[in-house]
Amino acid sequence: MSDPWLHIVGIGEDGLDGLVPATRAVIEAAEVIIGGERHHSLAGNVNAERLAWPSPFDAMVETIKTLRGRRAVILVTGDPLWFSVGARIGRAIDPSAIIYHPQLSAFQLAAARMGWSLPDVETLTVHGRPVEQMIAFIQPDARLLVLTTGAETPGQIARFLTDRGFGKSRMTVLAAMGGKDEARFDGVAESWDHVVPAFNTLAVECVAAPDAALLPRVPGLADNLFQSDGTMTKQEVRAATVAKLMPMRGALLWDIGCGCGSVAIEWMRAARYARAIGIEPRADRRAMAAANALALGAPKLSIVEGTVPAALDGLEAPDAIFIGGGLSRPTFEAAWAALRPLGRLVANAVTLESEAELIALHKEYGGDLVKIATHRAEPIGRLTGWRPAMPVTQWSLVKR
Repeated sequence: MSDPWLHIVGIGEDGLDGLVPATRAVIEAAEVIIGGERHHSLAGNVNAERLAWPSPFDAMVETIKTLRGRRAVILVTGDPLWFSVGARIGRAIDPSAIIYHPQLSAFQLAAARMGWSLPDVETLTVHGRPVEQMIAFIQPDARLLVLTTGAETPGQIARFLTDRGFGKSRMTVLAAMGGKDEARFDGVAESWDHVVPAFNTLAVECVAAPDAALLPRVPGLADNLFQSDGTMTKQEVRAATVAKLMPMRGALLWDIGCGCGSVAIEWMRAARYARAIGIEPRADRRAMAAANALALGAPKLSIVEGTVPAALDGLEAPDAIFIGGGLSRPTFEAAWAALRPLGRLVANAVTLESEAELIALHKEYGGDLVKIATHRAEPIGRLTGWRPAMPVTQWSLVKR
């Protein structure tokens, strides 16, 4: 524990006038103030030394550490701990050394402008992140508040909505909320053509057409939503597989033999900030996995070229592992050794040889062994009959 020496202050478009007296006094007494150009202009005429954000941001963290002993203030927009740099700084500097001064966030201001209840809204940021990650949240009747990257972001999101059958969705861009230049732009996705300020917040009310693509975040997306060469974990088996992998917030999955990426993508969609590394030796399948990740809202899927177990060396320890291809005892042993405590491992097999390996591993390590068989109704001439898929033997266990 240490005495607080760093103040991180949220500031709005109304500048110093919007701050409580105690927070305003902190800024006025500062010896050094760090922030973006916009933040400095909002902070008024104080005599402190001014520092701008550098690139890369890690350089600023090192600079901040050298300011101990001086009256230091960092200016950010809105709430420093809600999609802001306050959390990043708090991971690099002892939190007991920091005093946070929150201001109304863009989400709170936007919800008030829209008359929306925040608990009923998905709050997202694509600021400095792939815009495609918001695709996973496009659902009928969903309300989204999105911190954007710039003036072009609303148009990109309008195209995502339109391409997926949500062209009638209502969109509102809110800029400079709480300031003298506050502006609002309303429209619908399919005809969106507004030119908006670079610093803005987007509100979306999703409206689905009868033929809209339904992309729930629970596992089990339709097979035809993925680019594939036919070798993939099919819909019903994939749903059972991801359920056994137990996606959790921020957790990391290794998808060994990821193919077109279907399991890794469903894992990432199922929990906020879930991450995945796909290991795949074939270039054509890696390309399909990358394309599927972009199209289905998991753009941060990391794809590694290589064969197992060698390709596993040096990877971050996972919270879950799926072995969908390349099952062997050396692969399992390497994966199991890397898996974190309480980690989940699932392996699927369709060949007799792989099934025999699973049975042997099950006898040695325990866990659950099940066989999944599915049938689909398909035309047989003018009638309909059941066509069986290849049964899948699935072994799952938790590392205790």
